[in-house]
Amino acid sequence: MAGRIPREFIDDLLARIDIVDLIDSLVPLKKSGSNFMARCPFHTEKTPSFSVNRNKQFFHCFGCGVSGNAIGFLMDFNHLDFVEAVEDLAAFLGVDVPREQASLPRVQNNKANVEESYELLSQVAAFYYGQFRNNPEAQKAIEYLKSRGVGGEVAKDFLLGYAPDQWHILEAQFNRAALLRAGLLVKTDKGKIYDRFRGRVMFPIRDRRGRVVGFGGRVLDDSLPKYLNSPETPVFQKSREVYGLYESLEKNAKPRRMLVVEGYMDVIALQQYGIGHVVAVLGTAISTAHLDLLFRFTSELVFCFDGDSAGRQAAWRSVEAVLSCMRDGRQARIMLLPQGEDPDSLIRSKGVAEFVRMQDQAQSLSDYFFENLSQDQDMLTLEGRAGLVKKAAGYLQKLPNGVFQGMMMDKLKKIAQVSDLDVFEKPTNLKYTNKSRLPEKQKQNSPARTAISLLLQNPELEKVVEQQGVDWEGLDSPGVNLFREIVHRISQSSRPSLASLVEGFRGLAEEKYIKQLGFQVTLVPEEGVESEFSDAMQRMVRQARENMLEILIAKEKSQGLDQHEKQLFLNMLAKK
Repeated sequence: MAGRIPREFIDDLLARIDIVDLIDSLVPLKKSGSNFMARCPFHTEKTPSFSVNRNKQFFHCFGCGVSGNAIGFLMDFNHLDFVEAVEDLAAFLGVDVPREQASLPRVQNNKANVEESYELLSQVAAFYYGQFRNNPEAQKAIEYLKSRGVGGEVAKDFLLGYAPDQWHILEAQFNRAALLRAGLLVKTDKGKIYDRFRGRVMFPIRDRRGRVVGFGGRVLDDSLPKYLNSPETPVFQKSREVYGLYESLEKNAKPRRMLVVEGYMDVIALQQYGIGHVVAVLGTAISTAHLDLLFRFTSELVFCFDGDSAGRQAAWRSVEAVLSCMRDGRQARIMLLPQGEDPDSLIRSKGVAEFVRMQDQAQSLSDYFFENLSQDQDMLTLEGRAGLVKKAAGYLQKLPNGVFQGMMMDKLKKIAQVSDLDVFEKPTNLKYTNKSRLPEKQKQNSPARTAISLLLQNPELEKVVEQQGVDWEGLDSPGVNLFREIVHRISQSSRPSLASLVEGFRGLAEEKYIKQLGFQVTLVPEEGVESEFSDAMQRMVRQARENMLEILIAKEKSQGLDQHEKQLFLNMLAKK
């Protein structure tokens, strides 16, 4: 990669692409009114709910809630990262991807080093694998693998190998500087350099494109550490890679579910018995990056852990991590094994059919979540139920907006025996409330939501904002702030569109709201859009001004206003 892709090119790409043509080349679409429809490629359904709009250059599924622009579709459909999706989109249009040229010599040098590391790691993996045939010392590694039931075919599939118990064998075969960059050599503070892996069974770690990015090594005696992983390098980040993903996808590119286990040997042992949808994290807690990667390929994850105390702790950490990834259409389950068992021993003793049955009956995320939080609470008392509500607060806030979040809230209300909860009244606390919450339709039609939705879908309305010359001083509210940010982005863009605006918010906290409002049906006739937008904006401003007046009045009564606040108060009164 020779530099960052310019934002102007991405905006131009989105302006030139026809999302209908792109998606139709992958998922056949049928015209339905002003939209194009299909069965959603991201979840199973019998009737089409996947909608593509040519004017908005946007897709949305009314079944599972997934939505986005052309780049987002390619990322989800082809399991690509952002840069790969941009490159594929450019290829679809037959254009080259430009790169920013700042610090070009250094960037080119880094690119060369990265490519060299991939090549070197592949060669070292082949070297370690070759030790099984060429080095009598490797016999103990072969015996270990046989004792774990690992046959030659699986060893070949996973490129298993052996690192000789020598301090400088790699330097005799490969370039020292390249080995250091790839993390295969250790350099001490005193300048001593030696092989990182010695006398270990080697597990090459491959990314989803099949490139070796690092290694794990297991000792064959009682020395510590039992397992040793490659350090972080430009091509290997433990928080973003999972072991066995490439091998799993080679057997089934879109598995119904994936089993997440704790170690290399668990993956290999299960593969040996035909359980191909299994991966492991690399000696670190599972991260949202791991989860987002896995959810690209499947809609269900089963977390499999030993039934001891450490396993239960790991299971709860996985629950904490997966909550923020649980958008509608995704599932997660917890599979705790019997005490003293691991996946390898269990499948040997119980057989494949029983192991699969246990997967099928693994506890749902919601059941495990509430069972775990309730276990130290006396749910027959008010105090116990209040304790559950308090403990659940921070976790439920992590859930993305959607059906699953609403159902989790309903389940908490049922367990706690309360009629209403306001999860978002305070950022770190759940509170009981007697206020009736606004129905969803009314919330969607609030002035701020209406104004933002119309502006996203009709960026040319930015001229109306400029013409009206609104005084924004003191109007500090989430809706107004987001509205003004969108106006600013439109004014700075040469080719503003809904697709480019959505892209500009990728990865930001506001992204999900932008997507929701970008596809919101406004039911406003084309000739009335400008009038409706102007009215919604004026009502939004008036509402924000009234809210600020209430805040200033309350502060005046409690502690008084400073000179600036007094002037702001007078100005707002004059405009009321």
